[in-house]
Amino acid sequence: MTQEKKLWQKGGGWLLEAPERIYTPEDFDPTIREIAKTTRTFAEKEVLPLLERLEHGELELNRELLRKAGELGLLGAETPEEYGGLDLPKTVSTVIAENLSGLGGFAVTHGAHTTLAMLPIIYFGNEEQKRKYLPRMVTGELIGAYCLTEPGAGSDALSGKTRATLSEDGKYYILNGVKQFISNAGFADVFIVFAKVDGEKFTAFIVEKSFGIQLGAEEKKMGIKSSSTRQVILEDVKVPVENVLGEIGKGHKIAFNILNVGRYKLGAGSIGGAKLALEISTKYAKERVQFGKPIAEFGLIQEKLAEMATRIFAGESAVYRTMGLIDEAIGDKKGPEAVMTGIEEYAVEASIIKVLGSEVLAYAVDEGVQIHGGYGYIQEYPIERAYRDARINRIFEGTNEINRLLIPGMLLRRAMKGELPLVQAATKLQDELMSPSFDEPEDQEAALLQNLKKLALMLSGLGAMRFQQKLEEEEELLAAAADLLIDIYAAESALLRARRLGGVAQKMAQLYLYQAADRAQMRASQVVPRLAQGDEQGFILSAARRLTKRPPTDFIALRREIARAVLEAEGYPIR
Repeated sequence: MTQEKKLWQKGGGWLLEAPERIYTPEDFDPTIREIAKTTRTFAEKEVLPLLERLEHGELELNRELLRKAGELGLLGAETPEEYGGLDLPKTVSTVIAENLSGLGGFAVTHGAHTTLAMLPIIYFGNEEQKRKYLPRMVTGELIGAYCLTEPGAGSDALSGKTRATLSEDGKYYILNGVKQFISNAGFADVFIVFAKVDGEKFTAFIVEKSFGIQLGAEEKKMGIKSSSTRQVILEDVKVPVENVLGEIGKGHKIAFNILNVGRYKLGAGSIGGAKLALEISTKYAKERVQFGKPIAEFGLIQEKLAEMATRIFAGESAVYRTMGLIDEAIGDKKGPEAVMTGIEEYAVEASIIKVLGSEVLAYAVDEGVQIHGGYGYIQEYPIERAYRDARINRIFEGTNEINRLLIPGMLLRRAMKGELPLVQAATKLQDELMSPSFDEPEDQEAALLQNLKKLALMLSGLGAMRFQQKLEEEEELLAAAADLLIDIYAAESALLRARRLGGVAQKMAQLYLYQAADRAQMRASQVVPRLAQGDEQGFILSAARRLTKRPPTDFIALRREIARAVLEAEGYPIR
């Protein structure tokens, strides 16, 4: 008999109920730790020696590297055993993504193949399709690509113009259209292509290169130069009807579910990249001498290192908390539908860690360049490439702007369906705010976190009441709500993990939480005038100040303590 989930175990439920526990990297079993080690060794011994050649256009080397990754089992973590894979928990593939992240373009190559190209076949392919393609994709013999974006259809993917028309004899679909910015296009053998049957029914197809696919020139990109990015041109490409993937007209189900997976893996990969940026920057700061001492001894450099480590800790905690929830939801269930249902349950959290991780990485590489000074602008220093490679992550898998709209939007839709009692909680909160308690809580950090959740409910409820069906047009309000929710999820993840670890982890969790409170107060002051006027506005602003009140804190001392741990570890201080 299946035990019913508690509220905190459901997607978005953490906003209403404090978790009893969360999964963290400290819970990794020996298998996960060994695969993480194998991935790091592969990256250091196989990919890094070829990285310069890859960066300068020898993109065919990606094929050989993927074959070597296949020999190590790094392509089949999510593939069922009957098709040559390992069928391991989702945490494993996420750990692989994190440990390949410092390789820039090759990480994109790997992710496009294992996530975007293979998972649609794993979860939506029929038995014949799985047996035909997956065993050869697991070994790297066949390389995959994913074709969703078009020149006129980026974030609005369903507006694509690529057409699929059934041939007169009923044996083929004839595809016509152009796909844009397709990773792995230059050397892929198998393409997951989305097209509209009869110009209307959005559908996925498995298209082999040999069917007649043509390619545009390699795009000249800012970063991830060691990956292939081209247009995929479809001119009367004949695709056998047996290569329809899933159901006619249900391609959106494939596209959006695979994007959820891509989002949480991108978040994990970004955290891995941020760790590397911190390590590079810490070592440089200890070696670089100015004014007679290493720049690591200067307060403003220590401030940067402490902030980088703190944001990484919060991001890493949020990533693996989410993976624990997903793996627990899937459990021993078999079949693609059960797996997709488990992943879809945490679509909100996937968007949160995509935005969080990519922006932690953006901060880390930017400050990393600053710590290097002029040398950070020189190509022979690895932080320069890291800076360029990082920029794409805020665009990949749905821009951060799109994801910011999705986060509160998905929560509100769940509330309207009765899946989350957000309306009841917001109603109850109104009464509570009218008669606030001024007793000092025993656990100030937990109380502050709970107050931030109340603030999120209050502002979201006001927005829903004032704008109702037009709320989706108030994008600035939705984005502010998303930022508050992201901070809450990250701060709670960090705090719960830190209470297990103690030491510098507690310092980082405290710093992140208190800064989150300050950011929440600022956001409230900016959006409340849009939500209320007159006396009501004054009351709400007063409530927001009360809900974001935190203890006076010496942030300088806190950062210096964290920086000391970073310098001792020569990088991320949690091992």
